[in-house]
Amino acid sequence: MIRKIFIAFVASFSFSVAQAQTTQEQPGADLIVINAKIFTGSRAQPEASALAVKNGRIYSVGSDADILGLKNSSTEIIDARSRTLIPGIIDAHIHVLNDLAYNYNVRWDGVPTLRRALTMLSEQAARTPKGQWVKVIGGWSPYQFEENRFPTLDELRSAVPDRPLIVQYAYNQAFLNKQAMEALGVGTDRFPKVPDTEFERDSRGNPTGVIHGYTWLFLALESMVPQPTFDEQVSSMVYSIHGLNRFGVTSIIDNGGRWPYPEAQARVDVLARDNRLNVRMPFVDLQLGDGGPVNMVDLEIEAITKTAPISAGQNLHPTLAHGHEYRGAGEVLSGEVHDHENFDRPAVIIEPEKMRRFVEQDVMKLVQRRIPFRMHVSYNENISPFLDALEKVNETISLDGLKWSLEHAETISPENIARVKKLGGGIALDAKMALHGDGFIRTYGREKALETPRLRMLVDSGIPLAMTTDAFRAATFNPWVAVSWMVSGKAVSGSEILAENNRLSRTEALKLFTSGAAWFMNAEAELGIIAPGNLADFAVLDRDYFAVPEDQISSISSVLTIMDGKVVFGAQDYSALSPTLPDILPAWSPVKYFGSYHGEK
Repeated sequence: MIRKIFIAFVASFSFSVAQAQTTQEQPGADLIVINAKIFTGSRAQPEASALAVKNGRIYSVGSDADILGLKNSSTEIIDARSRTLIPGIIDAHIHVLNDLAYNYNVRWDGVPTLRRALTMLSEQAARTPKGQWVKVIGGWSPYQFEENRFPTLDELRSAVPDRPLIVQYAYNQAFLNKQAMEALGVGTDRFPKVPDTEFERDSRGNPTGVIHGYTWLFLALESMVPQPTFDEQVSSMVYSIHGLNRFGVTSIIDNGGRWPYPEAQARVDVLARDNRLNVRMPFVDLQLGDGGPVNMVDLEIEAITKTAPISAGQNLHPTLAHGHEYRGAGEVLSGEVHDHENFDRPAVIIEPEKMRRFVEQDVMKLVQRRIPFRMHVSYNENISPFLDALEKVNETISLDGLKWSLEHAETISPENIARVKKLGGGIALDAKMALHGDGFIRTYGREKALETPRLRMLVDSGIPLAMTTDAFRAATFNPWVAVSWMVSGKAVSGSEILAENNRLSRTEALKLFTSGAAWFMNAEAELGIIAPGNLADFAVLDRDYFAVPEDQISSISSVLTIMDGKVVFGAQDYSALSPTLPDILPAWSPVKYFGSYHGEK
């Protein structure tokens, strides 16, 4: 009896070993890309022609012959056909979760003429159902148009005669037709009473439909128009991320918006649980409250310690590295010290004592709890008192080891650059000057514009530094518009907007969207360069970034975007590899007919 049991055990054990051997991972690569001009971003191995991927990470980088030696019977091999391959782009400051109505909006990003932009509105008005609005919410600039001007109210009314219409320019101004004015209650008590709101008026004193203001006005208006359903919000996220993938973006940091933690995360979870989140998406959280004055820092601490406890660096995605990590508080930490970034108006200067109290009372709470933070501050006049107070905080509780950064910092001085670096902070710039620099020149003068921001000095300082888009409202989500501006010094209008000695080389500009941006994700050891062991995020471009004329840089897009070793976008030769997108919601969505960027459809 004992002998029979022993024989059965041996047989069972042998079968288990054999089964384990047959299911054991096959040696070799999952994916190989050959015949590429690889910009690795790594000083140790700056160039290569091939790379191999295994289990979502770069397995090896080298020559075609060396890398092809790593293939097995199931390896997928992609021929890049001598195209340029770069690390996946990281947009370290963007607002995907603030634009969960993305599919409701006509995107004017990249549209070359006002004539075409107005035609898009007219076509969309014909398919927008009754009860819905025709909307253009940010991402464009009048200076991008061949006509180099804003639309007139008559042109807008003619394009959209029988639906409410809002056309929003950044966070600067909005154009409303008659139906929209009536729906929003312009001229009545129903219209939001937001400070610094200005109405353009006709000769009889009546509002024309052009409204000027700051961020809070436009957030309030957005809450008053028809809202997307939960499923439409998820669909909006799918299609906005698809638009990012089209330009080679594989990672973003979401910088907060109308939907706070943990409410916004329910939308992300729908994609994460089905492994359909096609971008790494760490987030910082912004708590606006339910209206009226609030302490945003206190609300943040309450949300992450009581409502849905989470710690800095905790990843809510079940499988994707840096998939949906909590990266702290921001970018707005207090409405009272928010200095906006409307270049059509003089700078908003915060009373220094108010800034000091905010830092010592509220930022101190974040430092004490080791919660990373990001502070929106555009103007040097406000950066100085912020740093004065932060240095005092640092004397009491060290900032050492705590990730924090200034967001935007357009006019930061050399002295304050050095102070940020000494305190261990970073600076996340943005490319609004590329779109709105002509307005900046009118407000502050050309000489000031040429040094805004101090790109050369910032790069040479060695401070942790990223360039970002700050999309989808303040600017376009196309990172190549930003790269073009940094390299050529020209805005979308063609105006010189950066002095020649304040521009960057093509390599330096690209690094601000790759290895430089990785610091803000706390992922500099595994993202931003093409190197063995790093996460397999990269893009094959439709033209050679390092060789094309400067005026073509802004038109670059990806033909193949890989995130986590998987194809998330394919075009041209690689269209068949692109994952199939679900049907867009709603069916009348402008994105369905025009795409997310000019030329996509």
